[in-house]
Amino acid sequence: MTLSPTHALRERATSPMPERRGFKFATAAAAAVLIVLLALLAPMALAEELAPDALIKSLTADVTAAIRQDPAIRAGNARRLSELVEAKIVPHFDFNRAVQIAMGPNWRRATPEQQEELTRQFKTLVLRTYSGALAAYRDQAIAFGPLRAHPGDSEVTVRSEINQPASEPLAIEYDMEKTGADWKVYDIRVSGISLVATYRNTFSEEVRNHGIEGLIQQLSAKNRQAVTARARS
Repeated sequence: MTLSPTHALRERATSPMPERRGFKFATAAAAAVLIVLLALLAPMALAEELAPDALIKSLTADVTAAIRQDPAIRAGNARRLSELVEAKIVPHFDFNRAVQIAMGPNWRRATPEQQEELTRQFKTLVLRTYSGALAAYRDQAIAFGPLRAHPGDSEVTVRSEINQPASEPLAIEYDMEKTGADWKVYDIRVSGISLVATYRNTFSEEVRNHGIEGLIQQLSAKNRQAVTARARS
């Protein structure tokens, strides 16, 4: 049975540590957020001067069309979902910065080896969330606001809205940074709530109770459980 977008993300947000306090998307249209993100992150050779919002707009149609044409993805095939997310997101998402936001002051208390492992485990956690939501995408319409940026800015926010029947539009904001010639996403906000920052309280509590190694072990255990469950499905 295919979960609705709300259920797909709510299950992760309310499950035991580290995701039990993750935020809940407001409506079933939330899965479209991931489609916009995938459009942004598609590894295509685009002109360096292309603005971040123009990049999203130009790629959204291509990526959503690919999803519509792949029955396995639409049916929730875990392997195909994982392959798609790995190919589109990993090279273009700044997981190092994202996990620093999620860790807060505890990031500076971690050793370089712990920071590396935290980044690896957090990346797996985020990609699992994206994969689950992507399976529930159902052709929602997406509108974009004007980009509020100045020439030479190295950080921008791309604003969009998910238009959904019989409900208020859902505001989605993408925080992006330019690293070299490339734009990378490091956070997504849904109705003003940061996807990355919502993990901070959970992570802080685990570090307070069990230390940074305890947090790493918890993340690793959760990710291993997910791999095992996927192999059985």
